[in-house]
Amino acid sequence: MKPKTHGLQEARDEDHAGPAQTILRFSPTAWAKLLFFRDRGHTEIGGFGISAEGDPLHIEEFVTVRQEATSASISFDDEAVADFFDRQVDLGRRPEQFARVWVHTHPGGSPTPSSVDEETFHRVFGRCDWAVMFVLARGGKTYARLRFNVGPGGQVMVPVEVDYAEAFDGADHEAWETEYKATIRVGRWSWDLDPPLPNRHGDEVFGAEPQGADVALWEADDWMAAFEELPLEERRAVLEELASRPDLWHEAEEVMPW
Repeated sequence: MKPKTHGLQEARDEDHAGPAQTILRFSPTAWAKLLFFRDRGHTEIGGFGISAEGDPLHIEEFVTVRQEATSASISFDDEAVADFFDRQVDLGRRPEQFARVWVHTHPGGSPTPSSVDEETFHRVFGRCDWAVMFVLARGGKTYARLRFNVGPGGQVMVPVEVDYAEAFDGADHEAWETEYKATIRVGRWSWDLDPPLPNRHGDEVFGAEPQGADVALWEADDWMAAFEELPLEERRAVLEELASRPDLWHEAEEVMPW
């Protein structure tokens, strides 16, 4: 059987002649690891998709780097990103295999990029020949957009698939947990799941869980004080997340000051 190849130029159906199709395809192992990281805490999680050689939209691995994560934003550590790039080059990979597919999760049900996501995508990947922003929401919805800067430039939404025809290497929870603790620093802003409200207890040590994250709600004055201390772009992202999650408002109405 002829192997499938799905690159940037085209991904043709082997059985039916038709227009070219571009697909972002994950291996089962990469997808399982991404799900683990998405559900591990209450924040966004960011990382990079590692692509197969010769097939830049076929994601074989998902890798994180040190970052501060909140429910509304991700901030990568610059030195950690540089070290990640150096390691990938040492492994013989080209930039289009490890530095073009930005993968991150949303703790809510909407995968729609926030204004902070859009600004980050433009700032970090705006000079690349092409790049993909992929978002996986907690409820399972996905968002994938390919942007290319060659010629007149442009962008297109692309479908997302998990290629279950590939072998599954198995879930390595121990290794994934080690990576999570080594790379994720929980910021001061994160959603509780039960009840689903912000919690201010963020630990500044990498990998530490928010203290009391699942047992206490903010008092209204504490909530507003912490919100007002956030940078402008993060406040905007928080409000966008609230707007996209009506489930929060029923639980929040007794503690919100408005």
